[in-house]
Amino acid sequence: MTDKLVTSIYDVTKSFKDPITNIKLNQDNKNINIVCKDGKAFISLNIDSKFQNQYQNLIADLKKSIQKIDDILSVNVVLTSEKLNEQDNKQDWRFKIKSKNIIAIASGKGGVGKSTFAVNYAVALKNIGYKVGILDADIYGPSVPRMMGISGKPQANDDNKLVPLESYGVKCMSIGFLISVDTPAIWRGPMVMKALEQMFNGVEWGELDYLVIDLPPGTGDAQLTLAQSSKLSGSIIISTPQDVALIDARKGINMFNKVNVPVLGIVENMSYFICDSCNQRHEIFSNGSVKKEAEIFEIDFLGEIPINKNLRILSDEGRPACIADPNGDIANIYSSIATKIHQKIN
Repeated sequence: MTDKLVTSIYDVTKSFKDPITNIKLNQDNKNINIVCKDGKAFISLNIDSKFQNQYQNLIADLKKSIQKIDDILSVNVVLTSEKLNEQDNKQDWRFKIKSKNIIAIASGKGGVGKSTFAVNYAVALKNIGYKVGILDADIYGPSVPRMMGISGKPQANDDNKLVPLESYGVKCMSIGFLISVDTPAIWRGPMVMKALEQMFNGVEWGELDYLVIDLPPGTGDAQLTLAQSSKLSGSIIISTPQDVALIDARKGINMFNKVNVPVLGIVENMSYFICDSCNQRHEIFSNGSVKKEAEIFEIDFLGEIPINKNLRILSDEGRPACIADPNGDIANIYSSIATKIHQKIN
């Protein structure tokens, strides 16, 4: 009877997902444990303790659903974090940095505005009052130097670590500072990994509240290594609304789910534009598809960012919108997203 009840409970829990990892609560999920005795069900969920407030709705829904099972007299759902915290403490992270939060900005496809988002998101966090750094991990196509309006070569300190360049109060590191603007990085995987490790461990970042990582597009070596070798707080997925971009965005979401990195939300970039002549809203790449995708994956939809001519001009000039027009509509969108993410992970 007890084994049958446990099986019946798993039949219920498998329709639910962990709100942070987005992984189903089935028998293959090692973070859920179910015990039944004399009709009393005890369910424990191993979680990261800093996300415990995100589980309250799940606990209530689980109790309500499990109590409907015949022969179940009572249901108790508890959250535990000891095991995960021990793993974090014992984990010898290959990439080490003193940052309270490390956020990866990712996209499955290039050209969807990921770097523009990363730069403005980092500056929005700085404007709120946090200590912020941005790491340009796109070895083959670094954009941070241009978009942050900064150039030059970082100097080494007495500990033989590179001191990151600073722009608008944000500490910046990019391969673009180390090679000339017209020089391609014709490197194989091992060299790329070594460069990324150097920009993590070989840089004097100091203590940060946030390190924002501008990942290269796709789901290759760089993304996988950073996800597995650094203690990421989570990822933000950037996509445009058309199907050809969403196909690759799904791959990015699934990659982070497989390596147990929380997907903090998804942003619909280039969502629409307002015509200068007719002042009408035009949805060139469709609209609303990213929000629907967020509902399917049960992740947060963080908002729409329009195609904006001034944003493009400011990016080329090296002046983030959150600096050039801090009270403008675009800056307010980025500030809103920064606030949402901070509340979610803290």
